[in-house]
Amino acid sequence: MTPLDLEAARPWSAEHHWQRMDAATAGIDGPFAAVSLEALAANARDMVGRADGTTLRLATKSVRSRAVIEAVLATPGWHGVLAATLPEALWLSATVDDVLLGYPTMDRTALRALAVDDRALERVTIMIDSVEHLDQIDAAIPGHPEIRVAIELDAGFELGRWRAGVLRSPLRSPQQLGGLARAVVARGGFRLVGIMSYEAQVAGVQDGRRRGGSPAFMVRAMQRRSAADLRERRAAAVAAVREVAQLEFVNGGGTGSIESTAADPSVTEIGAGSGVFGAHLFDGYRSFRPAPALAFALPVVRRPGPGIVTLLGGGWVASGPRIVDRDPVIAWPPGLRIDPGEGPGEVQTPVRGATADRLRLGDRVWLRHAKAGELCERTDALHLVAGDQVISTLPTYRGEGRKLL
Repeated sequence: MTPLDLEAARPWSAEHHWQRMDAATAGIDGPFAAVSLEALAANARDMVGRADGTTLRLATKSVRSRAVIEAVLATPGWHGVLAATLPEALWLSATVDDVLLGYPTMDRTALRALAVDDRALERVTIMIDSVEHLDQIDAAIPGHPEIRVAIELDAGFELGRWRAGVLRSPLRSPQQLGGLARAVVARGGFRLVGIMSYEAQVAGVQDGRRRGGSPAFMVRAMQRRSAADLRERRAAAVAAVREVAQLEFVNGGGTGSIESTAADPSVTEIGAGSGVFGAHLFDGYRSFRPAPALAFALPVVRRPGPGIVTLLGGGWVASGPRIVDRDPVIAWPPGLRIDPGEGPGEVQTPVRGATADRLRLGDRVWLRHAKAGELCERTDALHLVAGDQVISTLPTYRGEGRKLL
């Protein structure tokens, strides 16, 4: 078995998972990050099962390790990647034959590189949501060869002046999408090949937990109405664009909405990635529970007092609104909590609890991060654990001298 042959991985079991991870990495000094081969494979297969025949496109910002990306893409049911920046897309296109850029780009240097790379021109699709994006591309690379483009439909849910969802594309109606599609087709140097719509209010909001001041049942009600609204708008928008262009794909969804997005007949593929590593922000969904494939370990370095130990590092807090859900959570050993007065710190994290007095200096505490790929910005490598052994060390983007942003 090759180190990242997910198809040949043994079944994952939650029983003694953290003890296996700790034993396997006993000889590694922390802080470090480790990934379970069995849990990784279980998550990749589970997401395919949830998609029920709809192809999954891997969102690379949620992975940020080429070795893991290639292993997931080798799993049946996965094809192509959803990249975050054009430099990343160009880099990945050397080995991945279908790269969709999920966000518009203003990177003139990268656009010039795209224009002279025949392989990338065949493999990379640029995202746009306005004629101004076309203008910027033309200005950056005058007389450029044909560039593949996709249009993004705003998938947010609006009820009067109230809105749920992220602020992305300004295009909400089928008429707006059709208008931009006609502008692309009428303009030389571009080929319209796809549509994207990301329903973050379903895909990225846990439906089994309170969301701010909203109880879980209200979150679910919003998500049901949002899915129904988007299904109608998306179908009409796809029909409007297909009047003027032959589409290769209609992309939608995310890890938390795989089932509902797959049920939309206008969607041909689902973009997802966070479920591969199973970060803790995805523990609160009712229909699925990813295995905690990726985590990080911090060493105990001092004892400030009874019932308290201090860990080295730990301030790996996720992006987004400043709420406690963005903090890391302690996974193992049980009986510990991050000190609320200090929180996870840049260079130290005090933790409290009944277990603290049993920990020795040098012991490790395992934590789970909130957003899947962001942990890889903090470390050069992921130690790959199979069973109770480290079988490989995988470079992250950072370990290969790259960065996402």
